[in-house]
Amino acid sequence: MNHANVRANSYSCTVSEASTPVDPARIEIVVATDCGSTTTKAILIEKRDGVFRQTHRGEAPTTVEEPLADVTLGVTNSVTELQELSGRKLVNPDGTIIRRTSPDDPNGCDAYVSTSSAGGGLQMMVAGVVREMTAESAKRAALGAGAIVMDTIAGNDRRKPHEQIQRIRELRPDMVLVSGGTDGGDQRKVVEIAELIAPAKPRPRFGGEYQLPVIYAGNKEAADAVRRVFGGPGFDLSVVDNLRPTLERENLGPARERIHDVFLEHVMAHAPGYDRLIAWANAPIMPTPGAVGDILQEIARRRGINAVCVDIGGATTDVFSVYGGVFNRTVSANLGMSYSISNVCAEAGMANVLRWVHLDMDERELRNRVKNKMIRPTTIPQTHEALVFEQAVAREALRLAFEQHRAFATSLKGVQQQRTVGDAFRQQEAGASLVDRMRMDLLVASGGVLSHAPRLEQTAMMLLDSFEPEGFTELAKDSIFMMPHLGVLASVHPQAAMEVFEKDCLVVLGTAVSAKGEGKRGKPCFTWSMTPETGDAKAASGTVNAGDIVRVPLAAGCTARVDVKPERGIDLGEGPGKPVSPTVRGGPVGLLLDARGRPLKLPEAVADRRACLQAWNAAVGVFA
Repeated sequence: MNHANVRANSYSCTVSEASTPVDPARIEIVVATDCGSTTTKAILIEKRDGVFRQTHRGEAPTTVEEPLADVTLGVTNSVTELQELSGRKLVNPDGTIIRRTSPDDPNGCDAYVSTSSAGGGLQMMVAGVVREMTAESAKRAALGAGAIVMDTIAGNDRRKPHEQIQRIRELRPDMVLVSGGTDGGDQRKVVEIAELIAPAKPRPRFGGEYQLPVIYAGNKEAADAVRRVFGGPGFDLSVVDNLRPTLERENLGPARERIHDVFLEHVMAHAPGYDRLIAWANAPIMPTPGAVGDILQEIARRRGINAVCVDIGGATTDVFSVYGGVFNRTVSANLGMSYSISNVCAEAGMANVLRWVHLDMDERELRNRVKNKMIRPTTIPQTHEALVFEQAVAREALRLAFEQHRAFATSLKGVQQQRTVGDAFRQQEAGASLVDRMRMDLLVASGGVLSHAPRLEQTAMMLLDSFEPEGFTELAKDSIFMMPHLGVLASVHPQAAMEVFEKDCLVVLGTAVSAKGEGKRGKPCFTWSMTPETGDAKAASGTVNAGDIVRVPLAAGCTARVDVKPERGIDLGEGPGKPVSPTVRGGPVGLLLDARGRPLKLPEAVADRRACLQAWNAAVGVFA
């Protein structure tokens, strides 16, 4: 490429230099891509009037699979669409991304970053001595790094050694994470786990002469023995700090960092076209879920809040949480809205799906609808009935995924302890879930059925019905699924990532006030009053009866203090019967005062249940 040798000033950049960091002070124009399993999405970020904004978006089919087998072709096509929309030349004739040569250059960008889940993303196997302890810590480390955990091998997983070996051979993971034992403890068990994996000689998905990466994060005293086990051909062993140096402490950071490094150096280096993509980028390419987790952690840290994010796709549902600075992620591999929709209906039960439907529907017809969705996964609802049913399925998929997440995101098991993280937690027993609905400050929705619902009120109600937040919770959605782009951008320019996240990515729907406890239907649940603080909102007050939900206008950009006084036995954040007076943010949906009770129970009689659903939908304006 001719422009590679141009060195007019500090803005010039060669292909080989593209993968080196850029001074954030120089960055004003950024191109970011996310190479998904089917679609590569590109966004253009520009600094305008001193503020970074997302200005254009393009997409193209991902090209990592045969017959093209070169991921950069899809990247070039998506960035070419950005070029056409923006009028700024961004792509060279050879497909590479143009860099600016000066601050006044009308063409090119200052930085290019990317994430990827193409080719199935990062697929890992984890192993530990005890499934409920070190193996679970290994799984948390892998999931937090953005991996799909294909299986967990443990000394007590009830499979015979030959069954475990056969399973390891079948998996063909991209890498293996091995843990076990506390520092200075017994070495024999963790070495036995290593001796189980090595003879299986799992073959990775990419690369004929590929050395399978194995990360050891167990008892440091056993590291030399583990090195000897994996010392033969076929393995590339890395040793990092122990995931569980003591029973009372979990240390996931070093393992997660090494997973990111190995993903870039080994997995991506052998995937079709990724060597070129790595050379183009100004930051390491990140797994898409890992980038989403990073931006969620950044917003939680900056605002000092607890946050939960859900991304519901066609085959899987990812749930992310940050509580008191502790990050967790789970992948519900069989809960999705197209390829896995039949699994949702089977696991939840059709009765649970239909409890969210206020219309008379034939169950046999619905089962046919489910099978058709699996056959034609890209179809979208064309009728009101189809939309109602799809959103009912989504509620159950989200509910099940969140239950799995809460069961996984726990305090450490294997020791009776008291664990406090910041101010977010009360003293907890070992194994208690960290994800407290009452302390959920922000709930972010992502994925087609949530982000592209015809009305924002529908998104808000799906979140309320499935996650059942308690107390005061801000509801939001990712406008065009740019959280992965911003997560990797945060590693290069945190300020730019946060400005775009707040102004263009995060659409605040409003705030939910949800009563925990069960009141007597039709009787007062709590009284409330709203006092505007910023914006042109109007003061209001009233009483919400148990079983009802009330919507109060509070526009985007407005804040207000909300004083609530619950009845005896009802908790809104400070304990049963105690008043609460926080400041909340508004949005298109406004303030939702939810007195339906927690846990949320629907009437068993069909007629009563449908009447309730119709009343709630009307109150919020779900289908208005």
